[in-house]
Amino acid sequence: MRILLVEDDTLLRTQLRTALHEAGYTVDEADNGRDAQFLGDTEAVDAVVLDLGLPVVDGLTVLKRWRAEGRNMPVLILTARDNWHEKVAGIDAGADDYLTKPFHLEELLARLRALIRRASGQASAVLQCGDWSLDTRSGRVTCAGQPVALTAHEYKVLDYLMHRPGVLVSRSELTEHIYAQDFDRDSNTIEVFVGRLRKKLQAFSQDPNHSARIETVRGMGYRLVPP
Repeated sequence: MRILLVEDDTLLRTQLRTALHEAGYTVDEADNGRDAQFLGDTEAVDAVVLDLGLPVVDGLTVLKRWRAEGRNMPVLILTARDNWHEKVAGIDAGADDYLTKPFHLEELLARLRALIRRASGQASAVLQCGDWSLDTRSGRVTCAGQPVALTAHEYKVLDYLMHRPGVLVSRSELTEHIYAQDFDRDSNTIEVFVGRLRKKLQAFSQDPNHSARIETVRGMGYRLVPP
């Protein structure tokens, strides 16, 4: 999952970036509203963490422009303590949730997980597809109760597909959602990650009738198929 982090405080942005990376997210960053709007307009992000008190263009204006353009990615706004009118204005402008500074990183991550789940129609923090499960809180993946070790990119591919079971996902879409904006993207490597995941799906599944599988739709992309 790919997050756009918009915060002008360098120290806080660094802390948030580190926490998001450790939680398995791909992160794009901006420290002002102009760059934030550009990234939100041009990049495929799954959610946005948006500070409202930004230089150049304020966060509320950026959010209003996104919503007016029909961009519906979940947005978690950050507001100053006791500034209740900012919270109201942010929600009215189209924010999905808010956090008041200072906050605990664990709470921000939990709220972000919830926003991403709701956006993809998932109710539980533990994603299930057949005998495969992925705990979005811990990043733990299991098959029939047995832990499965995945590389960072294998995890990101599986995470994206498990948020969309049964949905056809193109190779370019996967590439956009697992790599940051400044990363040298190579869509051919997606085939490698999918191939490795297939082998692990087959190796760990004890009963084919209860196993999920990754289906290739020639010329179109991939689909995680429930048993």
